[in-house]
Amino acid sequence: MAHPFGIMSAHAYPAVQTPGTVASAGPPVSSAAPPPDVRELEAAFSLFNEASSQLASAYAELQGRVDRLAGELAVANGELRRQYLEKEALSERLRLLLDALPGGIIVLDGEGRVIEANPTATSWLGDTLIGAHWAAVAVARLVAVPGSQEWQLAGPGPGRRLTLSESPLDVAGGRILLLNDITEAVRLRQELEQHKRLSAMGEMAAGLAHQLRTPLATALLHTANLARPDLSEADRCRFSERVRERLRHLERMIQDMLLFVRGQPAVEARVDVDGILSEAVQTIEPQMQLAGVILQRPAGATGALVRGDRKALVGAVLNLLENALQATPNGGEVAVSAAGADGWVRIAVRDTGPGMEPDLLQRVFEPFFTTRQEGTGLGLAIVRSVAAAHGGEVSVGSVPGQGCEFVIRLPVVEAISAETET
Repeated sequence: MAHPFGIMSAHAYPAVQTPGTVASAGPPVSSAAPPPDVRELEAAFSLFNEASSQLASAYAELQGRVDRLAGELAVANGELRRQYLEKEALSERLRLLLDALPGGIIVLDGEGRVIEANPTATSWLGDTLIGAHWAAVAVARLVAVPGSQEWQLAGPGPGRRLTLSESPLDVAGGRILLLNDITEAVRLRQELEQHKRLSAMGEMAAGLAHQLRTPLATALLHTANLARPDLSEADRCRFSERVRERLRHLERMIQDMLLFVRGQPAVEARVDVDGILSEAVQTIEPQMQLAGVILQRPAGATGALVRGDRKALVGAVLNLLENALQATPNGGEVAVSAAGADGWVRIAVRDTGPGMEPDLLQRVFEPFFTTRQEGTGLGLAIVRSVAAAHGGEVSVGSVPGQGCEFVIRLPVVEAISAETET
């Protein structure tokens, strides 16, 4: 049989004659050694056998390594499958958790487009939330609450009060938003504030009774004088004016108490700042003239609008003007001004009274704190409450002997355009 590699075995070659033998055929052959090519073939065959043995051994070793790698791969595949199943179960639990959360979860891509939202978010913001730009959704459905980091959900009815927090999601600019419903917390907070005010009112009921009784007794005394038959016309006019003055004082005290108990005013509409100052000045000007105090009006119009309760804002400015009037002596001056800058309007009331010491400046906005015998101590507390309700603040500055200046800062909605406030 032929050799698999085409090499013939030694028996395939013609027999070599040895001494003492006779060839069966052919011419006589010499008894010399085999030719060199045969020796080379035998050596090559020997090397081939050795290489084949080495290859077989290497193949067996390689097969063993393949078997070990296959086993390790099977173990690794099993571990990966176990991890995948665990992550899949975790993902399902997280999905169920997000669906059950009372807060809204919104996922945005790098372009600010909504790519995912839980059922709570879609119930608040609409079923068409997925795929929409968040900026457009926020403008259409959320209204900022002045003076806070809170939002009002737009729509009919009182609406929900929400907070909004944001966290980065990935390096591509994705974000995750959390909407939290704090409607009940806001209601409880407002109730607590009202209970505190009512409690404070109860503590000072006796003092208020005295404060109300004094001007009322004075008014009754002047009224009794009006009934005298021998009273001259000049005296009658004088007593009548004193009665009206005392009754106006009583009315103002009652209004202050009601404003304080009622709490922060509701934000209603856009209000013209210049109109606020004009109304307050017209109200206080007769009293300024009667007291011999010069009133300096605003130099020019600000052209600014704020969002809020017009009546409450006028009352706050009027409180500052009355406070300045009571602190300014005859012949002194009270100036009211307004100026807008950087999205804010600044309403200032300045007087030329005696001023206040630093320890008094720290307490002027405390409820029921007053240095006047007939004061309720609620006027400046109401001013601070009104300013805070409109997203602003009130401050005071004073130098003893040089008067005081109170400043209300309010956020501006926009400059007045052709559309006027009604």
